[in-house]
Amino acid sequence: MRKSNEWVRVLKFVLFSASAGIIQFGSFALLNEFTEWRYWPCYLIALLLSIFWNFTFNRRFTFKSNANITSAMLLVLAFYAVFTPATTILGDWLAEDLKWNEYIVTIINMLLNLSLEYVYQRYVVYRNKMDNRN
Repeated sequence: MRKSNEWVRVLKFVLFSASAGIIQFGSFALLNEFTEWRYWPCYLIALLLSIFWNFTFNRRFTFKSNANITSAMLLVLAFYAVFTPATTILGDWLAEDLKWNEYIVTIINMLLNLSLEYVYQRYVVYRNKMDNRN
């Protein structure tokens, strides 16, 4: 693939991830401000909402893949089986025990997710299954 096409793919991924980030940050803020919950359930619910949004749009428009949706989703779930507990536990520790600002912790987790998820989806989930969607 030409480098210019890869930059277009990265740009699309970042834009769709930004829209998922708005969903994640907005839902986190609503839960954080209007419930008495600890950091972790607010973060976890918001993360799950953004995962479904991001997967759906990136599969169709960024990677243009007709890969089996079940196998692609299982690979994405494998990523989040590691990422979610790590960032949920670390985020809760930073926000609740160390008293870091919960919005800063969430933004750090979102930026980490953006970079790691692109690499994982590009080179694991859709490695040989890109640009084959009509």
